[in-house]
Amino acid sequence: MTKTGDDQYERGLAALREASGDAAQRLLDALADVSPELSRRSVTWSYGDLYVRPELTRRDRELLTLGILTGLGGAEAQLEVHVNGALNAGLTPSEIVEALLQAVVYCGVPRAVNATLVAKKVFAERDLLPVRPTPAG
Repeated sequence: MTKTGDDQYERGLAALREASGDAAQRLLDALADVSPELSRRSVTWSYGDLYVRPELTRRDRELLTLGILTGLGGAEAQLEVHVNGALNAGLTPSEIVEALLQAVVYCGVPRAVNATLVAKKVFAERDLLPVRPTPAG
Protein backbone atom coordinates (compact mmCIF):
# COMPACT_ATOMS: atom_id res chain seq x y z
CA MET A 1 0.00 0.00 0.00
CA THR A 2 1.24 3.51 -0.74
CA LYS A 3 2.16 6.07 1.88
CA THR A 4 -1.12 7.85 1.14
CA GLY A 5 -2.96 4.55 1.58
CA ASP A 6 -1.14 3.93 4.85
CA ASP A 7 -2.13 7.39 6.09
CA GLN A 8 -5.71 6.82 5.01
CA TYR A 9 -5.75 3.43 6.79
CA GLU A 10 -4.36 4.91 10.01
CA ARG A 11 -6.87 7.78 9.86
CA GLY A 12 -9.63 5.26 9.24
CA LEU A 13 -8.52 2.97 12.05
CA ALA A 14 -8.47 5.89 14.48
CA ALA A 15 -11.97 6.97 13.38
CA LEU A 16 -13.29 3.40 13.63
CA ARG A 17 -11.88 2.91 17.12
CA GLU A 18 -13.21 6.27 18.25
CA ALA A 19 -16.62 5.45 16.87
CA SER A 20 -17.03 1.84 17.93
CA GLY A 21 -14.22 0.85 20.27
CA ASP A 22 -13.96 -2.86 21.02
CA ALA A 23 -16.92 -3.79 18.81
CA ALA A 24 -15.00 -2.63 15.76
CA GLN A 25 -11.88 -4.51 16.78
CA ARG A 26 -13.86 -7.74 17.22
CA LEU A 27 -15.13 -7.42 13.65
CA LEU A 28 -11.64 -6.71 12.30
CA ASP A 29 -10.25 -9.66 14.24
CA ALA A 30 -12.95 -11.93 12.80
CA LEU A 31 -11.71 -11.11 9.29
CA ALA A 32 -7.98 -11.27 10.07
CA ASP A 33 -7.38 -14.93 9.30
CA VAL A 34 -9.63 -15.15 6.27
CA SER A 35 -9.42 -11.79 4.46
CA PRO A 36 -7.19 -9.19 6.05
CA GLU A 37 -7.34 -7.27 2.76
CA LEU A 38 -11.13 -6.89 3.09
CA SER A 39 -10.63 -5.60 6.60
CA ARG A 40 -7.91 -3.17 5.51
CA ARG A 41 -9.85 -1.85 2.53
CA SER A 42 -13.08 -1.36 4.46
CA VAL A 43 -11.21 0.61 7.13
CA THR A 44 -9.29 2.62 4.55
CA TRP A 45 -12.22 3.51 2.36
CA SER A 46 -15.20 3.57 4.71
CA TYR A 47 -13.54 5.22 7.69
CA GLY A 48 -10.35 6.76 6.32
CA ASP A 49 -12.14 8.48 3.45
CA LEU A 50 -15.93 8.69 3.84
CA TYR A 51 -16.55 8.61 7.58
CA VAL A 52 -14.24 11.54 8.33
CA ARG A 53 -15.81 13.92 5.82
CA PRO A 54 -17.03 17.11 7.54
CA GLU A 55 -20.43 17.48 5.85
CA LEU A 56 -22.23 15.24 8.36
CA THR A 57 -21.61 14.83 12.06
CA ARG A 58 -20.57 11.46 13.40
CA ARG A 59 -23.95 11.27 15.15
CA ASP A 60 -25.80 11.81 11.86
CA ARG A 61 -23.63 9.26 10.05
CA GLU A 62 -24.34 6.65 12.72
CA LEU A 63 -28.09 7.30 12.64
CA LEU A 64 -28.11 6.92 8.85
CA THR A 65 -26.01 3.78 9.06
CA LEU A 66 -28.42 2.18 11.54
CA GLY A 67 -31.28 2.73 9.12
CA ILE A 68 -29.34 1.47 6.11
CA LEU A 69 -28.07 -1.67 7.83
CA THR A 70 -31.55 -2.40 9.19
CA GLY A 71 -32.97 -2.08 5.69
CA LEU A 72 -30.33 -4.35 4.21
CA GLY A 73 -31.00 -7.11 6.70
CA GLY A 74 -28.47 -9.82 7.44
CA ALA A 75 -25.99 -7.23 8.70
CA GLU A 76 -26.18 -7.98 12.42
CA ALA A 77 -22.40 -7.95 12.98
CA GLN A 78 -22.15 -4.52 11.38
CA LEU A 79 -25.22 -3.32 13.27
CA GLU A 80 -23.54 -4.26 16.53
CA VAL A 81 -20.55 -2.11 15.61
CA HIS A 82 -22.78 0.80 14.65
CA VAL A 83 -25.12 0.62 17.66
CA ASN A 84 -21.96 1.01 19.74
CA GLY A 85 -20.87 3.78 17.39
CA ALA A 86 -24.22 5.52 17.72
CA LEU A 87 -23.99 5.45 21.51
CA ASN A 88 -20.42 6.71 21.37
CA ALA A 89 -21.54 9.53 19.06
CA GLY A 90 -24.12 10.71 21.59
CA LEU A 91 -27.33 8.98 20.55
CA THR A 92 -29.31 7.71 23.50
CA PRO A 93 -30.68 4.17 23.70
CA SER A 94 -34.16 5.66 23.42
CA GLU A 95 -33.22 7.49 20.19
CA ILE A 96 -31.73 4.32 18.73
CA VAL A 97 -34.87 2.34 19.60
CA GLU A 98 -37.01 5.07 18.02
CA ALA A 99 -34.92 4.98 14.82
CA LEU A 100 -35.32 1.21 14.64
CA LEU A 101 -39.05 1.55 15.27
CA GLN A 102 -39.23 4.00 12.34
CA ALA A 103 -37.60 1.30 10.21
CA VAL A 104 -40.69 -0.91 10.61
CA VAL A 105 -42.56 1.19 8.05
CA TYR A 106 -39.84 1.14 5.40
CA CYS A 107 -37.94 -2.09 6.08
CA GLY A 108 -40.55 -4.41 7.56
CA VAL A 109 -41.18 -5.94 10.94
CA PRO A 110 -38.64 -8.80 10.77
CA ARG A 111 -35.73 -6.50 9.92
CA ALA A 112 -36.71 -3.96 12.56
CA VAL A 113 -37.07 -6.72 15.17
CA ASN A 114 -33.68 -8.22 14.25
CA ALA A 115 -32.01 -4.80 14.47
CA THR A 116 -33.69 -4.09 17.80
CA LEU A 117 -32.44 -7.39 19.20
CA VAL A 118 -28.90 -6.42 18.17
CA ALA A 119 -29.38 -3.08 19.92
CA LYS A 120 -30.67 -4.89 23.00
CA LYS A 121 -27.50 -7.04 23.06
CA VAL A 122 -25.31 -3.92 22.93
CA PHE A 123 -27.41 -2.15 25.56
CA ALA A 124 -27.11 -5.18 27.85
CA GLU A 125 -23.32 -5.30 27.39
CA ARG A 126 -23.17 -1.62 28.31
CA ASP A 127 -25.61 -1.95 31.23
CA LEU A 128 -28.19 0.30 29.55
CA LEU A 129 -31.29 -1.85 30.05
CA PRO A 130 -34.13 -1.30 30.46
CA VAL A 131 -34.45 1.44 27.86
CA ARG A 132 -36.67 4.25 29.05
CA PRO A 133 -38.34 6.66 26.63
CA THR A 134 -36.84 10.14 26.45
CA PRO A 135 -39.18 12.57 28.17
CA ALA A 136 -41.09 14.83 25.80
CA GLY A 137 -40.11 18.41 25.97
